[in-house]
Amino acid sequence: MGFNLYGKTIGVIGTGQIGATFCRIIKGFGCKIIAFDVSKSDELIQQGVEYLALDEVFLQSDILSLHCPLNASTKHIVNERSIAMMKDGVMIINTSRGALINTADVVTGLTSKKIGYLGIDVYEQEEKLFFEDLSESIIEDDLILKLISFPNVLITSHQAYFTKEAMDEITTTTLKNIEAFDKNLELENEVV
Repeated sequence: MGFNLYGKTIGVIGTGQIGATFCRIIKGFGCKIIAFDVSKSDELIQQGVEYLALDEVFLQSDILSLHCPLNASTKHIVNERSIAMMKDGVMIINTSRGALINTADVVTGLTSKKIGYLGIDVYEQEEKLFFEDLSESIIEDDLILKLISFPNVLITSHQAYFTKEAMDEITTTTLKNIEAFDKNLELENEVV
């Protein structure tokens, strides 16, 4: 059985472009939005997003949505310690980077019912699983097999972006980047 989003507290970790868009969308469902990011967005604050310390986001969220980059300070940000702080039955959604979640700790949280729901589009070991046809292979990753066995877990195999519109946007951005590079123009999406 599901639940209504109205009135729920949504914790957003990472309020860059994608996290900010998620905040604007989820606000339309009548949710309270709390967030953590190293850089606060004045625009989101004006829209009612409340920035809190990371531990407070873990403590208060009914739903936790991850939208941050993977780096030394965010690797396994969802782990035994942070899960222990979360509300019983919390929903965790990760469409950002697989290694933001310590999968073994999440499996323990699901087994104990501390975590009520898990939705992941990314997985720490996805390069061995998500991009090949393994229909005639034995999967040797015990953690993914355990995750697949839970009825309250949804795994979308790094396909959340895979829409016609997203692919058109990726193609357009790539072509603009190539053209700018070729003409020695300032690169809008330069990776430094």
